[in-house]
Amino acid sequence: MNVGVIGLGYVGLPLAVAFAEAGHSVVAVDLAPERVARVKRGESYIEDIPSERLQRVSHRITADTAYEPLAGTDALIVCVPTPLSENREPDLQPLRAAGWSLSRILRPGQLVVLESTTFPGTTRDLLAPILEKTSGLVAGVDYPLAFSPERVDPGRTDYTLRTTPKIVGGLTEACGDAAEALYAEVCDELVRVSSPEVAELAKLHENIFRSVNIAMVNEMSMLCERMGIDIWEVVDAASTKPYGFMRFEPGPGMGGHCLPVDPFYLSWRARKFDLTTRFIELAGEVNQQMPYECANRIVRALNDVGKPVRGSIITILGVSYKAGVGDVRESPALKVIDELSGMGADIRYSDPYVPKLPALGLESQPAEVAVDDCDIAVILTAHPNIDHAALLDGAPVVVDLRGVLPRGVVRA
Repeated sequence: MNVGVIGLGYVGLPLAVAFAEAGHSVVAVDLAPERVARVKRGESYIEDIPSERLQRVSHRITADTAYEPLAGTDALIVCVPTPLSENREPDLQPLRAAGWSLSRILRPGQLVVLESTTFPGTTRDLLAPILEKTSGLVAGVDYPLAFSPERVDPGRTDYTLRTTPKIVGGLTEACGDAAEALYAEVCDELVRVSSPEVAELAKLHENIFRSVNIAMVNEMSMLCERMGIDIWEVVDAASTKPYGFMRFEPGPGMGGHCLPVDPFYLSWRARKFDLTTRFIELAGEVNQQMPYECANRIVRALNDVGKPVRGSIITILGVSYKAGVGDVRESPALKVIDELSGMGADIRYSDPYVPKLPALGLESQPAEVAVDDCDIAVILTAHPNIDHAALLDGAPVVVDLRGVLPRGVVRA
């Protein structure tokens, strides 16, 4: 096959490499010239795809910023961002733009699959009409159209694109068959559902399940702090139950491209059906407030030793949104830093995966240097292969927001 991939981020680039490794030709399109240039040079900017792996299949991947080369492909996979607007509403402009560009080159029989996380009805009611208006082709009649949600968890090695079950929902039975045949080339297990809407909502359900449970344990964490109870001991104890309980851990808030966004996609869509998803929205509100709650914990920890925030040296350990990756999208660390900086704190940070934070004017320092002479050290993201207990042995005050330090060490 000749496969087209639109969007070369955390979803698109691994897909392009996977199809190339399966022996297929790939046309990879992204509007960012720097990304395209790096793919052409065989330089990966995604942790899950080492440059060596990309280089091995570079001869099968054609990267471009233009859509015209996609005209000769057999299948088109759309992996563009679906962020939130400033008002926390779905921003589908990248998807609309991709749809209009595709409509100009779409030909009969070309399979189109949307992977971008979105609300139910997007594939059928938004993308299909856009594709039809310019091309004149009817989805499900002249070409197959389907939705197959991405299930990428950056930095994870136990479940990969090939080993993670792939959900597929076609506009028609034939559309689903075509999408199944495509993904069977790179995925071991396919989960066929009856429609794009089921597939779209399944993706949101997965992530909202996590969002709600994270909000619950974060709220428990706030209560435990006021009650003088160790939340980590509580979670450890509860986790010994062999049934009816799934472990979730508190933290400074949610980050990444899915969990902070998806609940708002569904709650926005629900309002179109005169339903307020109060439970889902409450979870989103709790998780949004956690960075500010954590900033207050740091302030209180300083106050306990008689130090003001203004002028204090605060060392932040880890700023990416999760351990083992360099992704800072929606990272709660950015909000924590911004909040403390606004109070006059002198912020240092150390993160081996994030060398710079240009928006905040900060550069990562070696951990030992960042901790030296600080007034307080804060574990915001606990990256692997770091002995935090040894590193922070001499720190005057420690706030552990990830529960990685041994019992008896001062923690929030």
